Amino acid sequence: MKILIINGPNLNLLGTREPEIYGSVSMEDYLNDLKSEFSTDEFFYYQSNIEGELINRLQEDDFEAVIINPGAFTHYSYAISDCLKNINKPKVEVHISNIYKREEFRKKSVTAESCDAVISGFGMKGYKLAIQSFV
Repeated sequence: MKILIINGPNLNLLGTREPEIYGSVSMEDYLNDLKSEFSTDEFFYYQSNIEGELINRLQEDDFEAVIINPGAFTHYSYAISDCLKNINKPKVEVHISNIYKREEFRKKSVTAESCDAVISGFGMKGYKLAIQSFV
């Protein structure tokens, strides 16, 4: 399966950004682990701090399933939500932290309703759980 993993703003800092919340493993290192564990799948990884770039990547349509961590865009990007609505493939929203144990504004996801499922609070393992849901 061709799986697109797409991360939003500030997730390029995984491994160094607030390790008490997001852990100390970089996305690149974790992605290598996923590629080893799911060697029959093909992974495309994309990260941007820019909303329109995330939408452009989602619209490339070169994947069979998508895992998205929209970062802060989760809470207010109706543009990303609309884009996800138009993707007729499996879609899982992933959050490394438990968004329901954080600040009030983080408890609302406007993008979740455009996805098939949401995984929140399992750390980086959330990406693995999302991949397993596609099988």
